Amino acid sequence: MEERLLLGSSFGAAAAAYAEHRPDYAPAAVRWALEFAPGLRVLDLGAGTGKLTATLVALGADVVAVEPDAAMLTELRRALPAVRALPGSAEAIPLPDASVDVVMAGNALHWFDMDVAGPEMARVLAPGGVLAGLWNVLDDRVDWVAGLERVSGSAAIGPRDTLSSWRAATAGMHLPNTDLVARFGSPEQAEFPHGQRRTADSLVATLATRAGMLVMPERDREAALGGIRAFLAGRPETGRGEFTLPMLTGVLRVRRL
Repeated sequence: MEERLLLGSSFGAAAAAYAEHRPDYAPAAVRWALEFAPGLRVLDLGAGTGKLTATLVALGADVVAVEPDAAMLTELRRALPAVRALPGSAEAIPLPDASVDVVMAGNALHWFDMDVAGPEMARVLAPGGVLAGLWNVLDDRVDWVAGLERVSGSAAIGPRDTLSSWRAATAGMHLPNTDLVARFGSPEQAEFPHGQRRTADSLVATLATRAGMLVMPERDREAALGGIRAFLAGRPETGRGEFTLPMLTGVLRVRRL
């Protein structure tokens, strides 16, 4: 619990870098998450700097963003001034009962205390509403991406961060509180192709915003990032300017009955 809180609260110190370097979400993945929702009132929970919020807005959703970290919320409001953005957490959602059709969390569901957040999300969801977690994962079927995972270590690329492991790492994450299971249907998972244009330097900067890297002692973090930088410089796919980082957006969705 203490480690989860430490890691989950680490992003504010790097809010500007997070906003600059983290990827958005595949629109096809977001559309799939919305597919069976009774409407387009969407709560983006743990919204960070608004990466998922922006995709939802582009797809025509009526979005309210909730984010506990003040620095991240400032970046979101700067980027998306027209979006209703509120301070709050998954464990204490500042919205009325049955007020949204969808609760969505982008790379955030794993930070929630689901024993508390599960009932809260169920409370704000309208009947027939959808709960969905989304994760951008690296396509480790690609040889150089698998190599990057090996040299980066778990602080930079963890079990939720690759195609080969994200399903197992997130399958039971939606409703660990058994009292809620009967109020929801069966969970579904799917992946959708995605990609991000990067250079070696910007990919290093992206990995530096991972929670495990942010809480490292500075000397250890610089050594880890130096190893990643050396690996990327030595690969023909990444050592010569811009490239597309092969990713997918994975979605876990479940409907409220």
